[in-house]
Amino acid sequence: MTKEATASRVELGELLPLMEEFYTIQGEGHHTGTAAYFIRVGGCDVGCHWCDVKESWDAAIHPPTEAAAIVANAKKYSKTIVVTGGEPLMWDMEHLTGLLKAEGMQVHIETSGAYELTGTWDWICLSPKKRMLPKPRIYKEANELKVIIYNKSDFDFAEEHAAKVNEACELYLQPEWSVREKMTPLIVDYVMANPKWKISLQTHKYLNIP
Repeated sequence: MTKEATASRVELGELLPLMEEFYTIQGEGHHTGTAAYFIRVGGCDVGCHWCDVKESWDAAIHPPTEAAAIVANAKKYSKTIVVTGGEPLMWDMEHLTGLLKAEGMQVHIETSGAYELTGTWDWICLSPKKRMLPKPRIYKEANELKVIIYNKSDFDFAEEHAAKVNEACELYLQPEWSVREKMTPLIVDYVMANPKWKISLQTHKYLNIP
């Protein structure tokens, strides 16, 4: 396949820069404790300094992989699929989610919302970042707002975005892993004073699983 043909198929979402795929337990947010198959797509320019998967940022180092092959592998393991990154919405998700839904799968996404929403989703976890704010539409679509708390100013940031999501959207505050011992007590106090919020923890790291 020529470079031009490959680029065209990537543009259509028929090929995606697959970083990794694995079957594990969802460790964060609403679906914590649920078995799920994760599809991690390469490519991200949001650039969080505390990102724990920086190797996902450069899409060029992750091979363009047939979306159909990704789905064929995923369906061997689980009916619950989580598409993550990187920032998966850098790519057109219509083709991938169409194939997944045709197999009867529940399809979730974890995204910063920095790019326009594409694809058909059963659950949208919006985790906004300061460097590239979410596009307006996703606030109406999000099922879950998960804000990472790295310092005290992030509580104000969280409230700004909570004011924009739909009424049914669940609200989570999650300590950034490297400062969890410092920030978790502050989050506990904040949630007790503001019970519309819930606490999310990266339980997969405590369990030492992917």
